[in-house]
Amino acid sequence: MEALALRLSGLDPYVGGAIRVVAFYDTLMRRRVDLPALARASAGLAECVAGVRLHGTGRTVRVSPLGTDETGPERPASTVVPVTLDEEEIGEVWLERPRGEHQLDDVLLDRLALAVAAAVERYGPARTTMADPALVELAVGVATDDVARARALRLLGFAAGPPVHVVAVRTSLPLDRVGALVCPAGLVKAAVLGADGPRAKGLGALLATSVDPGAFPEGVRAGLATTADDPAGAWHRARTALRFTTPREPVVGHGSLGALALLAEVPERAARADPDVAAVARLVAPGAGGADGEALETLEAYCATASVRRAADRLHLHHSTVSRRLDHLGRALALDLTTPGGLTRARLALTLWRLLDDAP
Repeated sequence: MEALALRLSGLDPYVGGAIRVVAFYDTLMRRRVDLPALARASAGLAECVAGVRLHGTGRTVRVSPLGTDETGPERPASTVVPVTLDEEEIGEVWLERPRGEHQLDDVLLDRLALAVAAAVERYGPARTTMADPALVELAVGVATDDVARARALRLLGFAAGPPVHVVAVRTSLPLDRVGALVCPAGLVKAAVLGADGPRAKGLGALLATSVDPGAFPEGVRAGLATTADDPAGAWHRARTALRFTTPREPVVGHGSLGALALLAEVPERAARADPDVAAVARLVAPGAGGADGEALETLEAYCATASVRRAADRLHLHHSTVSRRLDHLGRALALDLTTPGGLTRARLALTLWRLLDDAP
């Protein structure tokens, strides 16, 4: 490499210098140096302050050309390059050159960014959110043996023993953003899986040391489960909980479902053949008279509250209007919604109809 650099220097000094920079960082990476050593070497090579910052931990390393930690105020960077790992930006590196950019600064920082990413991955676990989908599949797959599952979890950064929160997610937002919001201080890994048939392609999976159910952003549907020793079972429970989510309740924990979770085990054919479920499907079908979702909204509100007045408050309507709507719904469903039995049947039918819309 050095001989090549010397030959090329006679033709193009820039090319020769760039090759020397590449060789310099290749040597550092072979020696497996850590972040402070990378920063010191870069500051010495550039003859100015060099900096490294990791977004996940907030760690910042700034070193002077003399190799000492730079503790003074951070000066404007002359050149900044992002550090990426697994296609996710995990930090940045920069130079604080007081008299403008040097022609080799871009090459230097590109190689420094690569070296920093390698060091983070080596001394990790890496602080990225997005993970290899195959690794997550191994961690939550039913067919994975215990040894392979333990290894997958270890590679993802999860220690044996403490519980792991498993989340099934449907969203158009980037999964790394969702993960950072619901688990800002702990370890979280995300991947897009497609293991549940054509309707579940693109299903997001989050594995985290903790989850804040109230931190999911608008537009996200999430089913939650927790496990200490059965990630595959937790993934199944999380997907089940996801099927119970609604626009009014977009985040559902499996533990809150209780016996309702058993409804997810009802065969699709049997549910579709049930007269109460079929009546709900006809009632809410386009052109069935439930203008603008009026019938569905009213039925949902009443099933959730079991009270005409509370349903009216939820719908921002007068109770007499809701009462008239419920009379119409009762006739359409062939149910007396004012009785406990009729209300229970309506609740079960509505839930089963929703589960049919998301059957695996």
